[in-house]
Amino acid sequence: MNALKSFQFLANCRLLLMAAMLISLGGANVARAAPAIDRGAVEAQFQGWLSATVQPAAAKAGVSAATIRSATAGLTLDWSLPDLAPPGAPPLGGPQRQPEFADPGRYVAEANFAALTSEGKAELARWSGTLDSVERRYGVPREIVVAIWGRESRFGKAKIGNVAVRALATEAFMGARKDQFLPELIAALKILDGDHVALAEMKSSWAGAMGQPQFLPSKYLENAVDMDGDGKRDIWNSVPDTLGSIANYLRRHGWKPGRDWGVEVDLPVGVACTFEGPDQSKTVAEWTALGVRPKAGGSLPKAKDAALHLMTPAGRTGPAFLVSDNFYVIKQYNESDLYALFVGHLGDRLRGGGPIQGKWTTPRGVARADIAAMQRRLEAQGHDVGSADGLVGFRTRVAVGRWEAGQGRAQTCFPQPDDVKLIGK
Repeated sequence: MNALKSFQFLANCRLLLMAAMLISLGGANVARAAPAIDRGAVEAQFQGWLSATVQPAAAKAGVSAATIRSATAGLTLDWSLPDLAPPGAPPLGGPQRQPEFADPGRYVAEANFAALTSEGKAELARWSGTLDSVERRYGVPREIVVAIWGRESRFGKAKIGNVAVRALATEAFMGARKDQFLPELIAALKILDGDHVALAEMKSSWAGAMGQPQFLPSKYLENAVDMDGDGKRDIWNSVPDTLGSIANYLRRHGWKPGRDWGVEVDLPVGVACTFEGPDQSKTVAEWTALGVRPKAGGSLPKAKDAALHLMTPAGRTGPAFLVSDNFYVIKQYNESDLYALFVGHLGDRLRGGGPIQGKWTTPRGVARADIAAMQRRLEAQGHDVGSADGLVGFRTRVAVGRWEAGQGRAQTCFPQPDDVKLIGK
């Protein structure tokens, strides 16, 4: 039984046990139920919000009155979406999880690359002519472009079923992160107005990420391109537009042509894992002098003065990598070390590379709330953890390693389940 099924099973058992206890007590101690949500009343509030907030904001952004009317006429809330906090409902119990911030070893497990690699190689051959043009125009390797395409939408095969405007309007009105969604809703209306995409065809994820490259509307406006020359920026149906838009995004965000993303390395015991991060770069010559070497089959840049950064997504409990600035360009596509590692490694696999060689011994079972509490304690001691959000990013890993060193412990740079409530005390 997997973890999710186990959780559901235990939850159902608890509910049955509670019901039995209430019956046996004659209902004397029945807990107060959460108030029922009057969906009709919420829908009425939604209509008022569209009139008072969305329509004026869209008009101020230059969206035509005709587009505003057509996009909002008959618009209703989508109650099936996750992460909702409708008016009158109790607050959500905790932050939603994203796979990009989950267990590192599981996210980049070898099994996750098999199908994407074989499918990706077929797509490289199928679209070789288009990818020639993409590489010439933007200087981004085809394997990286195709890797992002595969990770985001399984090369356009993934079902993307939500109408973007409805999903964004729902999240902007009653999502747990509503302030982040309102600007994206206005951007989506601008796309309808300027790019003349049909409302029903502008499909997205529940969080408004659109089309095959999964661009938020604001990212579409900044980065989508018409690669096939038909006069439209169609990231829903046009593979050339999709590939060109991904490459344009990376180039606009700083991709340096001729540089790889990174390489897996052997990290000697004497090299501190607290050297991790883009703000602690060293040259190839400096890393080599410390005894850092690429794994078999890999290579470091030939230029000895090239800057590289240590990246250990699980501290000493997982593989180590030296990455270039291009790694952090990939990370701007999705703010996660694991996402950028997945894309970079999949790109390597598409050009014939082998599996990640280092072993993952990363501990599991650390609650996100416990991580956040640990981060707040470390912040109080003057450590920079990035953000006390319960996610173990590189700044948190470095902070943990420095705390371990201060305690006279061996540095792991990753919180252990038995220690997470002690770290920072």
